Amino acid sequence: MAGRFRGFLPVVVDVETGGFNARTDALLEIAAVLVAFDDAGQLQRQETIRYHVKPFEGANIEAASLAVNGINPDHPLRPAIDERDALGRVFREVRRAVRESGCSRAILVGHNASFDLGFLNEAVGRAGIKRNPFHPFSSFDTATLCGVAFGQTVLQRAARAAGFEWDEDAAHSAAYDAEITADVFCEVVNRFAPIFDTRTGVTA
Repeated sequence: MAGRFRGFLPVVVDVETGGFNARTDALLEIAAVLVAFDDAGQLQRQETIRYHVKPFEGANIEAASLAVNGINPDHPLRPAIDERDALGRVFREVRRAVRESGCSRAILVGHNASFDLGFLNEAVGRAGIKRNPFHPFSSFDTATLCGVAFGQTVLQRAARAAGFEWDEDAAHSAAYDAEITADVFCEVVNRFAPIFDTRTGVTA
């Protein structure tokens, strides 16, 4: 893994939010999906870490965003936890995966990754977290990768072009979107596998 991605461990992240402004709008869900190479050298999706998040104090929440993601932040049965707690739990698992993979840092993989990375970085700042395992500005954007590999940039269309089923009812939850993004990312990486020797870390 360290040789394939220059010491970075790709971790697929999706966030569901109360709007598009990372500085003012609430982070409502976060999911991170780990990936690993199997014995045949194929990148595969592994475990998913996901949490419902309580809006930070003073957070803006747009009704239009809730209509898309279907989240009711005030639902009494919603098992939401504070931002700092959610990030701490996600980061703990990511740091473990980074160590086990022999990498030095995680790099965020996302569909339109700048959106997810922006919300992640703002939440890290609000929480005062000092040990963020993710690179602060670099990322892998699957919208770009899918445009190259499949001629599609919308996640639903890219997933179908890659041969995956799409569950419209499950879409727009952080866990589902992160998992389908991970599947698509792995498919793209594996299609380019012949140019890379996972045993030696050398590209042909």
